[in-house]
Amino acid sequence: MRIVVLGATGNVGTALLERLHRAPEATELVGVSRRGPDRAGAPYDGVEWHRMDIADAASAPRLTEVLRGADAVVDLVWVIRPNRDRAHLRAVNVDGNERVFRAAAAAGVPHLVYASSVGAYGPGPKDVRVDESHPTTGVPTSHYAAQKAEVETILDRVAAEHPRMLVSRLRPGLIFQSGAGPEIKDYFLGDLVPARLAARLRTPVLPFPTGLRFQALTAQDVAEAYWQVVAHRAGGAFNVAAEPVLDAHTMGTVLGARRILELPVAVFRAAAAVSYRARLQPTDPGWVDMAAAVPVMDTSALRRATDWRPRTDARDAVRLVLDHLDGREGLGNAGHRSHSPLE
Repeated sequence: MRIVVLGATGNVGTALLERLHRAPEATELVGVSRRGPDRAGAPYDGVEWHRMDIADAASAPRLTEVLRGADAVVDLVWVIRPNRDRAHLRAVNVDGNERVFRAAAAAGVPHLVYASSVGAYGPGPKDVRVDESHPTTGVPTSHYAAQKAEVETILDRVAAEHPRMLVSRLRPGLIFQSGAGPEIKDYFLGDLVPARLAARLRTPVLPFPTGLRFQALTAQDVAEAYWQVVAHRAGGAFNVAAEPVLDAHTMGTVLGARRILELPVAVFRAAAAVSYRARLQPTDPGWVDMAAAVPVMDTSALRRATDWRPRTDARDAVRLVLDHLDGREGLGNAGHRSHSPLE
C-alpha cells in the first residue's frame, strides 16, 4: 500500500509515520512538507520526501503527480502561526487544502483522509455528547474554527464532484505528545512564561473557566485512528478523543491544585485580549471563544467502524506535554518552532 502523508513533519505527521512504519501493509511511505525533516533517523528514514509549498498555486501540477498512484492520501496540512498573518493562514489552510483535495481527485486517489478538528463544530453542549451530525459551522470569532468549518464545506463540494473517491475526515480534540512540547509552548505562550517554569507548572490554586469541558488525546492515539481509517477504508466523519473529558476537577488533579477557582469565561477572554494586543503572548482571544463553545464529542462511530481504541488517558496526554514544554529536541522540523512572541 502506497500512502502519502502531507504535513508529515508536524505533531500528528511524525506520529503517523511512526505508526505506518509498523504496519506491514504500508509498503511505500511518501512524505510531503514545505521544508522536509531537518534531521535523519526515525521516523523520517525510509520515506520518499517531496518538499513543496502547497500555498503556492504553481505547486498544483507537481502535487498531482506526487499523489498519483497512492492508495491513500492523509492530508494533515494546517498552520496556526504566524497567528497575526491571517493572509498566510488562509493561503495554507483554506486555499492549500482545497489544492490538495483537487490534486487527489485529479490523480485518481481512491481514498482521501483529511484532518479536521472539533473546532469545525458550531457551539454545542458541554453536558451531552454530540455525534458527527452536529453542524460544522465553526465559531465565527475564532479564525481557526472558521477556517476548519470552511474547509469542511470545500471538502463536501469536492467529494460530491468526485463520488468515486472515498473521503474520510477525522475531528480530534486537542492533540499532545512529549516531542511537541516546545512547539506548543511557543504557539500559545510565547515568551510570556519562561519554558522552565511552564514545564514545572504546579499550582495550589487553579483559576479555571466556569463550565469549560474539553477533550484531548495523544498524537500516537490519533495516528492510530488515521491508520485504522486507512486500513479499514472507513469513509465519513469521525470524532476522536480519549477519556475522560477534561474539566476543572481533572485539570486540578493534573496540576496538583488543592483549590479550584472557577471564574467566568469572559475574565479569561479579556486577559487573552489585553495580553495579545500588548504583544505579550501570541494567542488571540478567539482561541478562548472556541474552547468555550465547541461541544463534547461522542467517539463511538470510530470505534464501531474500526479497531481503534485509545491507549493513553486524556489526563496523561496533558501531562506528557506539560512535562516537556522546556524540551529542546522538538519535532523533526525547526520551522515548527516560533521565533518571536509577537507572532
